[in-house]
Amino acid sequence: MAEIDPGTEASTGAETLLLALKASGIDYLFANAGTDFPPIIEALARLPADAVPQPVTVPHETAAVAMAHGYYLVSGRCQSVMVHVNVGLANAVMGVINAASDNVPMLVMSGRTPLTETGRDGRRATPIQYGQEMFDQAAMVRESVKFEYEMRYPEQAGAMVSRALSLARSAPCGPVYLSLPREPLGEALRPEAPADLSPRPVASAAMPDPEVLARIADILSRARFPLVICQRGDPQGRISRALSDLGARHGVGVVEPFVVRNVLAHDDPAHLGYTPTLAAEADAILVLDSGVPWIEAFHAPAAGTEVIHIGPDPAFQRMPMRGYRATQVVNADPAATIEQLSALMQTPDERVAARHASIANRASRRRNARLAAIDKSRASTPMGAEWLSHCLSDIMDEDAVIFSELGLVPEAMQLKGPNRLFSNPHSGGLGWALPAALGAQMARPGKLTIAAMGDGSYIFANPVACHQIAEALSLPVLVVIKNNASWNAVRRSVVRAYPGGAAAKANVMPLTSLAPQPDFAAIARASRAHGETVTRPEDLPAALERALRVVRGEGRAALLDVRVSLSDSH
Repeated sequence: MAEIDPGTEASTGAETLLLALKASGIDYLFANAGTDFPPIIEALARLPADAVPQPVTVPHETAAVAMAHGYYLVSGRCQSVMVHVNVGLANAVMGVINAASDNVPMLVMSGRTPLTETGRDGRRATPIQYGQEMFDQAAMVRESVKFEYEMRYPEQAGAMVSRALSLARSAPCGPVYLSLPREPLGEALRPEAPADLSPRPVASAAMPDPEVLARIADILSRARFPLVICQRGDPQGRISRALSDLGARHGVGVVEPFVVRNVLAHDDPAHLGYTPTLAAEADAILVLDSGVPWIEAFHAPAAGTEVIHIGPDPAFQRMPMRGYRATQVVNADPAATIEQLSALMQTPDERVAARHASIANRASRRRNARLAAIDKSRASTPMGAEWLSHCLSDIMDEDAVIFSELGLVPEAMQLKGPNRLFSNPHSGGLGWALPAALGAQMARPGKLTIAAMGDGSYIFANPVACHQIAEALSLPVLVVIKNNASWNAVRRSVVRAYPGGAAAKANVMPLTSLAPQPDFAAIARASRAHGETVTRPEDLPAALERALRVVRGEGRAALLDVRVSLSDSH
């Protein structure tokens, strides 16, 4: 947490709020301002810059929330967002839904139309301050946040911020929301009610019952094919290290279906790829902090399989219907629990050796299938997404990260460690990858950050706003568009629901075409980024090298519009 100069004193609710944000460890205030912001803007101008979060002007609310999201994924540091009353919050809601799905902590704030018409500083002064008032503004985000509150008095600001951030950071993490009317923001503090800037601690992580842990260790030790399903790690890489050690000591493999944040390096001996079908083969499954470990209709485990769920919210209470069966459900810190299980397990040496041999055999078959898929993808015109994914992983050095939104095939990539690939949350709010990559680039200047997305997702990202942000903040991200001129996710869902149906046979399926398309490279060039279109698979490696020279050598963003073929699988 930040140390605030004791000589810096707050005089208003807005000043208290900003000082409390900084005292609680907030680095940035990603903001899209409106007529509710005057007390905040005045406080930013009056207070020392090092005593408050750095304000970042973001010209669209969905980008602001996604930037806070991406910043956290690569740094583990929670950030703040502020938007303009109900209309700004409406634009931010999709990002809040994504953050809730991904258990990303952030403090989202919006102004609120002034409460009063006369008699107070901050009272209404424009027609929109009548038109924008709602009976329950917080209802827009209530289902997606852990905590919400509306500020009433200026002296509340410090404790309100500290409490909200403590809740956001306590497991299971997630977004929180504060509504900020103009009157208490602008009102002066009373001498008898000084500002409280003290941070509130994060709740300590839950630890498992030793008896339950011993039963789970016994189940995993005796199993023929024990399997860990884990579709996201933690920013510090603790889960990855624990699972890698479990695999080395006990021959327990890890599969990452529907991956959100990759957990293991591609060549880790425990890594079993990304297919959910392995769930049907295992005789003991440990589901580690994974909301959707398999699709019940297609990949359900065999009858009699022991299924153990572990995580800070192992039943995923925010999901109305989630019917996965369970032998044990353990509310506990994932990494610490795996470490304890590994210490407790007593797997015979011959069983460990047999498990290692089985995992190695599976890895060999998976590697051969990957190479065959890449070769086939490279030979097609337009190219397939496997070739695109392979080429992108080839340019990623040890520090590079990539944000993918309906853009990549993880099985075709060689990821060098955990937290290299961040995929769109299962909530599916589109337009996430590009602004999330911008936030990640802020957290890790000088390192390569890639945003890869479908053409529809790029359109959803408000690309004009995102390229303006990249230029204004000197964020040289590499943007790669997987362009198949289609809402392919929609097309695939129709083909699966009605195979051989009229829509599947149509030359152009209704409601799926994105033709005619704009010149995406020109959109990037409008903000002085490098932009080019790639149509032939053999031209992609050289185009990526040109883009990297711009990103690394000139400090400018670059965009490649890559034409790819339609696929029925991704």
